[in-house]
Amino acid sequence: MKLNQFTFHLHATDGRARTGVIRTDRGDIRTPAFMPVGTAATVKGMHPEQVRAAGADILLGNTYHLMLRPGAERMARLGGLHRFMNWEGPILTDSGGFQVMSLGALVKIAEEGVSFQSHIDGSKHFVSPERSVEIQRLLGSDIVMAFDECIAHPATHEDAARAMRLSMRWAKRSREAFLADPAPALFGIQQGNVFEDLRRESAERLIEVGFEGYAIGGLAVGEGQEAMFGVLDYAPGLLPADKPRYLMGVGKPSDIIGAVLRGVDMFDCVMPTRSGRTAQAFVMDGTLNLRNARHAEDVGPVDAECPCPTCAHYSRAYLHHLIKAEEMLGPMLLTQHNIWHYQQLMQGLRDAIAAGRVEAFARERLGRLSGEGG
Repeated sequence: MKLNQFTFHLHATDGRARTGVIRTDRGDIRTPAFMPVGTAATVKGMHPEQVRAAGADILLGNTYHLMLRPGAERMARLGGLHRFMNWEGPILTDSGGFQVMSLGALVKIAEEGVSFQSHIDGSKHFVSPERSVEIQRLLGSDIVMAFDECIAHPATHEDAARAMRLSMRWAKRSREAFLADPAPALFGIQQGNVFEDLRRESAERLIEVGFEGYAIGGLAVGEGQEAMFGVLDYAPGLLPADKPRYLMGVGKPSDIIGAVLRGVDMFDCVMPTRSGRTAQAFVMDGTLNLRNARHAEDVGPVDAECPCPTCAHYSRAYLHHLIKAEEMLGPMLLTQHNIWHYQQLMQGLRDAIAAGRVEAFARERLGRLSGEGG
């Protein structure tokens, strides 16, 4: 049976901030939502049951990595990504465009698509908008992303315009390929770097094609928070109010809070898992580096305000020991804590929007984040 339900219902707004729910056949996605990243069919260091227990409704899978290993056709033969990784909830897959540009060697971009060599073994590959959609369908994605070109920052207006217009042509081709064998949803991706006229043109062309949701791409690529917020001051408002808005690859807790205040509904980022593997913990007052010697005899939890299993059962001293001893349990426990921290932030934002106090919630949280742990 095909899975085809995809609806978005807004429950409350507070200023430009929104809370609601995306309904899919595989479960509801509460918004604002943070999607843990499962690059290679796993959220690194965590069992799927632990990710669900942390409060995550949806995961992100990486098309580029999964097409190279184990391969899209093999994944389909094995029953799809959900069965393969034992995740019953919704999965969004990125298009692979960003990774092709940033990880692939000898990339050649043409109107037809992108030719590149694998960063793993040097094998040659070609991805077009049609092939990207096909791969995501073979994976069994619930939310498919249109293929696009994400250029580096800084970029000239001329280069940003060229890449945006190519991405818009690819978006139309992605839609045509998607409609030939539709999944629940296809999201278009707004591009245009930091240029408002290009963002406006991109949004208009995407809306003309029509998508189930819309992403804001081409940010969090080195432009800095101030420039990103400058774009987000207008970019979400260019997209349909009755569709989900997804800011790709963001970010730190302060980035997420600022973006929610500007009308964004969905996020993903490797930061909580990557930080867990490098001994960094997110706490209410900033971050902690559990390598630091000052934690060696600290019997307190990572964060006394956190309800996660790591904070309930393990001390900073123990985590410091695991990190120094290079035991794999240390990064696993810190990753679990960080995923909980992000999900607790999203629940706090949802509750604050519903109560009409999101500005006060943001001031309180951002005020505390100005402190930096050690």
